[in-house]
Amino acid sequence: MTAEQLFSIANLTALVGWAILVFLPRRFPLIFWIPQFVIPGVLSLGYATLALVYFAQGEGGFGSIAEVRALFAHDEILLAGWIHYLAFDLFIGAWIAKQSDAAGIPRLIQTVFLGATFMFGPAGLALFLITRALMFKRAGSQA
Repeated sequence: MTAEQLFSIANLTALVGWAILVFLPRRFPLIFWIPQFVIPGVLSLGYATLALVYFAQGEGGFGSIAEVRALFAHDEILLAGWIHYLAFDLFIGAWIAKQSDAAGIPRLIQTVFLGATFMFGPAGLALFLITRALMFKRAGSQA
C-alpha cells in the first residue's frame, strides 16, 4: 500500500471517530470506546509500524528545525507524523467530551471544543481548559 493510500485510510478512520464524538449519544460505553480507545489505538499501531520501519532509513533528526525538515521530507515518515497527530488529537477529543459531559457542558458548546481540537489540536484543548476553569471559578464564587 502506498503512503498516499495509508494517508487516506488514516484520515477516514480518524474522521469516523470524530463523527462518533460529535453526533452519537455517549450513554453507550461501547460506542464511546471507539473514538476514545479503539481508533486512537489502531492509529497508534500504524504510527509505531511506520516509525519502526522508516525512521532509521530517514535523514535528519530532532536536533534542529533543519533536521526535522530533512526527516519529514520522506513521505512515510511524514505520514507517521500525521498519524501521530490524528491519534493524539482524537484521544484528547474523547477526553474533552468525557470531561465536558461530567461538567454538564451542553453538547452544542462541546462541538466548539471538539471542532477546534480536530482542526487545531492544542488550541482546542486550551479553549476547553480555559472554559472549564472559568466555569468552576464562576460556580465557586456563586456558592
